[in-house]
Amino acid sequence: MDTPTPGAEGPDRRQTEPEPHAAGAAEQAARLRAEQAAKLKEAQAILERRLRHSPVVLEQQRQRAEDVQLRIADWITGFAGSMNFVYIHIALFTLWMLFFEHKPWPTLTLIVSLEAIFLSTFVMIGQNRQSAFQQAKADHDFNEQELELKTNTQLTREIHTLTTELHNRLLNGRTK
Repeated sequence: MDTPTPGAEGPDRRQTEPEPHAAGAAEQAARLRAEQAAKLKEAQAILERRLRHSPVVLEQQRQRAEDVQLRIADWITGFAGSMNFVYIHIALFTLWMLFFEHKPWPTLTLIVSLEAIFLSTFVMIGQNRQSAFQQAKADHDFNEQELELKTNTQLTREIHTLTTELHNRLLNGRTK
């Protein structure tokens, strides 16, 4: 099992094969490291999902989730802003004009006008909510920047005090 092999460690060193129980321990340690790495990666992904948004965004999402009317308005504006909405309307208008009513389509005109009124209302609701969100985010950012400015100012003053004190100690040390 042990045979002398000259190597980087010298001619008298012997290279040995690892013991069977040592190989099993190495495999177990490798498995454990892989499991820990997977858990760490999963925890990082969860943390990134949770911390990806500003606190203002998270608060707005919470408010939207709590209010049924806001969820309905979000769904309607989301659907009205999609290509599916366009395709459905093309199909419905075509069917209406071909099979239900003939020129000049007074009922269709009334329906489309009412739909436009309601959709414009939903768009305005969305714009008002977006404006409120932007204001809340701007306020949050302003407060965070003010806090950071105060912290940086205090740190700069402390560094200045420490630097002055160190400078005075060094100068007083030379004169003695």
